[in-house]
Amino acid sequence: MSATLFWIAIGLALWLIGLHGLLTLRQALRRIIAINLMGSGVFLVMIALATRHDPSDPLLVALVVTGLVVAVSATALALRLSSALASSSERKR
Repeated sequence: MSATLFWIAIGLALWLIGLHGLLTLRQALRRIIAINLMGSGVFLVMIALATRHDPSDPLLVALVVTGLVVAVSATALALRLSSALASSSERKR
């Protein structure tokens, strides 16, 4: 088994674990973590595909770096929205 195939399999496994968590969990924080796990699996597959050749593909590396920045921003937004939703539902009680 080549190293590229190994990392693609690990990325696919991370994505599937995240998908399982997204479909089965009901708490907002756990679902956000599951979505981040799915994103990490996708980034791992993209990096494994980028390093197949001797000079790694700069386009895929740039996409992963950009995706990481977007993922951090989306996670911060999701956490803020879930905390606002939780605090508004507590006020209604």
